[in-house]
Amino acid sequence: MSFSSEVKKELLAVPVRARHCQLAEIAAMISGCGRMHRQDGQLHVTFETENIQVAQRYASLLKQAGGITAAVTQAHPLPQKKKTSYAADLAEEASVQKLFQMLKILGNDGHVRENLTLADGLLLQKSCCKRAFLRGAFLTAGSMSNPKKSYHFEIVCSSLEQAAQIQEQFGCFQLEAKTVSRKNHEVLYIKEGAQIVDALNIMGAHTALMDLENVRIIKEMRNDINRRVNCETANINKTVHAAYRQQEAIRYLQKQGVLQSLPQQLQEMAQLRVENPQATIRELSGLCSPPVGRSGVNHRLRRLEELAEQMGYGKRDDHP
Repeated sequence: MSFSSEVKKELLAVPVRARHCQLAEIAAMISGCGRMHRQDGQLHVTFETENIQVAQRYASLLKQAGGITAAVTQAHPLPQKKKTSYAADLAEEASVQKLFQMLKILGNDGHVRENLTLADGLLLQKSCCKRAFLRGAFLTAGSMSNPKKSYHFEIVCSSLEQAAQIQEQFGCFQLEAKTVSRKNHEVLYIKEGAQIVDALNIMGAHTALMDLENVRIIKEMRNDINRRVNCETANINKTVHAAYRQQEAIRYLQKQGVLQSLPQQLQEMAQLRVENPQATIRELSGLCSPPVGRSGVNHRLRRLEELAEQMGYGKRDDHP
């Protein structure tokens, strides 16, 4: 089972006891998978999804919130996806009218609001209702990538207005979801790991949240180790290169016959560097007699390089 399926399985088990939250989740589900159509002159509201458990939850919420019965049936096969879709169809006039009233699709003037993709704002006043709405939106049109591979959370919307409404609800919890057009849809997405954790918490997927946090911790530890190894490798390479450069400069001074005429401190440092090609600055400082601080060792080595450069080191083929 995919991580996305695991998240939905957990969300499907989240109880919704308050009627106002039930209505908010129903509104989100209708927004994602609902459609209104006429058949034989009769108005139908059909909820259709590939996930039978989501269809069953929708039917269960209708029963809890309004005593409306909607049987879940197999709608038709989807050969291109090798899947089957499931539908919960309302055709009885009394049930349809009650649904419209509950979701405020039916106006005071008796006219039906045809756009089912937007939930009425009055259903989303409370924080708990916003959470239920976002949960319903993800159940019907959401997905997540496996966090071991990448961080990606998305909800596919049929219109820019629908995406904006869901984005606004996430914004109420200080989450910055973004949108992008994909084919004929608008996709709301979150790519930052910490924000996806917050999104799961908002919807009520606490077990998936902990799984994601564990993956994030392991990833961060690995990244930290890699950064340290890379840093240490870079430092080692820098030290080795500097030591090689210093030794070549000293050999150049020896070749020019000027090393013996230098001050005793520089002669000592030149000898120590040649005899200890892999020694660090700290190690060289301890080998000096008397011991010299690291800054003193750096100063003497730089002075040797400068003298070699003044005599032409690096200007001809003497520098490998």
